[in-house]
Amino acid sequence: MCLDFTRRTVAACLFVALSFAPLSALAQSDPQPDPLPSWNEGTTKAAILNFVAEAVREGGPDFVPVPERIATFDNDGTLWSEQPVYFQAEFAFDRVRALAPQHPEWATEEPFRTILTGDRSALANLGGDAFVDLLAATHAGMTVADFQGEVRRWLATARHPRFDRPYDELIYQPMLELLAHLRANGFKTYIVSGGGLDFIRTYAEATYGIPPEQVIGSTVVTEFRLEGETPTIIRLPQVDFVDDGPGKAVAIQRVIGRRPVFAAGNSDGDLQMLQWTTMRAAPAFGLIVHHTDAVREWAYDNPSVIGHLQEALKQAPERGWTVVDMKTDWKVIYPFEMK
Repeated sequence: MCLDFTRRTVAACLFVALSFAPLSALAQSDPQPDPLPSWNEGTTKAAILNFVAEAVREGGPDFVPVPERIATFDNDGTLWSEQPVYFQAEFAFDRVRALAPQHPEWATEEPFRTILTGDRSALANLGGDAFVDLLAATHAGMTVADFQGEVRRWLATARHPRFDRPYDELIYQPMLELLAHLRANGFKTYIVSGGGLDFIRTYAEATYGIPPEQVIGSTVVTEFRLEGETPTIIRLPQVDFVDDGPGKAVAIQRVIGRRPVFAAGNSDGDLQMLQWTTMRAAPAFGLIVHHTDAVREWAYDNPSVIGHLQEALKQAPERGWTVVDMKTDWKVIYPFEMK
């Protein structure tokens, strides 16, 4: 026992005491690492961290049981960039150019004629329905596996026109940290996007850590075929479901079966998902990524063909949604800025 408090024994007793101290007590003295290091300090970051902390605090008024910790994220403009046109549209445009010699009629048919002219301003004005129809037309008759193989080849070779980088490098570092922080606290993270389901499933796990079964997106009609002893799923030239606007809330209920407690988007296409998540008595968090940085990324909201944001931004204060000011709230935007 440490009863002789001479100078020599004080140090020895302290060593013994620390050696047998509970690890939890020692850990409490160490500062915890910042889970969102790419976020500037401020009300936005504090709101996120506070919601997660309260959601996991057992016995607290805002505690969320683990099975109910569902978080849904839009993809285009929320997890990666979407300008000057949706990245999946660029993939489809490249596919049209590659197939054009086999389809001389495309020289006069829209939207193929516009794509083949290379007029980027005109391409940006193509509506969302045109994009979905385009994907159905240019990838009909392919198996899902072959389609995803085309997507992987495109991601490996295509470059963004402004940044001259692969498209899957234009993901948001702060949102990657947010996804990781939620998962570290028992949340299950989903993508709920107007983009094509098979397209996003190709890269979502490697890029965001979100497995294919946790991706919800727009779909084309598919068909099972048995070719000899080889079963396949074939993509047909017909749109099945567009996962945008009210469709997002419907798809969440259909696929997940639980209302999210956390939802993030960036446009009016995410409005109903935010409403479905937050308009209830239970604890919930709505997040809007507002594109305000014209230097590091783009500044846009209303009017904008891509990522139009008006009504959701208007409702944010009354609904209690947190709005991310990209220019102010994010230290960096892309992971490559940190290297």
